[in-house]
Amino acid sequence: MANVVDTKLYDILGVPPGASENELKKAYRKLAKEYHPDKNPNAGDKFKEISFAYEVLSNPEKRELYDRYGEQGLREGSGGGGGMDDIFSHIFGGGLFGFMGNQSRSRNGRRRGEDMMHPLKVSLEDLYNGKTTKLQLSKNVLCSACSGQGGKSGAVQKCAACRGRGVRIMIRQLAPGMVQQMQSVCSDCNGEGEVINEKDRCKKCEGKKVIKEVKILEVHVDKGMKHGQRITFAGEADQAPGVEPGDIVLLLQEKEHEVFQRDGNDLHMTYKIGLVEALCGFQFTFKHLDARQIVVKYPPGKVIEPGCVRVVRGEGMPQYRNPFEKGDLYIKFDVQFPENNWVSPDKLSELEDLLPSRPEVPNIIGDTEEVELQEFDSTRGSGGGQRREAYNDSSDEESSSHHGPGVQCAHQ
Repeated sequence: MANVVDTKLYDILGVPPGASENELKKAYRKLAKEYHPDKNPNAGDKFKEISFAYEVLSNPEKRELYDRYGEQGLREGSGGGGGMDDIFSHIFGGGLFGFMGNQSRSRNGRRRGEDMMHPLKVSLEDLYNGKTTKLQLSKNVLCSACSGQGGKSGAVQKCAACRGRGVRIMIRQLAPGMVQQMQSVCSDCNGEGEVINEKDRCKKCEGKKVIKEVKILEVHVDKGMKHGQRITFAGEADQAPGVEPGDIVLLLQEKEHEVFQRDGNDLHMTYKIGLVEALCGFQFTFKHLDARQIVVKYPPGKVIEPGCVRVVRGEGMPQYRNPFEKGDLYIKFDVQFPENNWVSPDKLSELEDLLPSRPEVPNIIGDTEEVELQEFDSTRGSGGGQRREAYNDSSDEESSSHHGPGVQCAHQ
């Protein structure tokens, strides 16, 4: 039999035919990390392709069959029979790389439909207090009028053009002893593998076997759940004849909060205080995620340094499935200093008498030079930098007529 050139599975993993087991494993791990649904929820189909390709090529028997006879070989097993239809159905799901539609098998041996992933935006208050909400979704259900058959009993026939495969396979000769197989969706059955006469089709579903139905789910967001956590409704995804429905999976997406930031079970916030509060103690109130008014007191005499962090134990997020245990609340203090010349000079002298004494000025021996501190504008750069730029500009102008002063100085 001629060698069949079919490299689809190798192309999915990005390895050449004949790649070693180590190369396959390395390529699979790299792609799986990039396209795993936990990291990339929108790449579910791509992840299934990668997983399937690795499953076939890492199995010596399946790989040999695929290398020798391509997809057609996996379907018919070099002449058909011998359970090869089951092998093909297990690997390709009965269509043109049907694994792309998540045609895995359930425990009872039935093909399993694709899971439906939906994002669910929740506030930090929802995750703190818990929430029950209703979600309306549209999904496919088996037509009740024809019991998912598409028409009268016996009306559904296997497509003769593609022999029920849903695809047509054509062989093109590339060179003596080498051919390439090409596949296209069967136009007679539109890739379904079955045909129904127009007069025998179900009036309700028009032969499609399924109809759209609105499903309302009651979603319970438990206290302490986190961003990226999943809520699964088993078997609630689209229905199809002979297929066990997949799951509806809700992916929690936490919305940004204007006051609190979450870190595991802990909460963080920033609070601004004035200089008098930092030095003389303070009291302030804030509204927590459960609407409680929390009063924070700090005694006089204990100083709050700019940027320091203090902790309130037990006022963080509740633990998931153990809501009576909570994390901690961390408060970072932003100390606001007064503006320039906020008080008269004589009052400054009185204030200095109250503050800790200055350090003694060291005795200076020798010549000194007094300098002045000025405001620094980071957007303009330093003055020295500007002077250097000016010097460089004049050098560039001078060097435009000859090879530059640097070269001349080297020869002086």
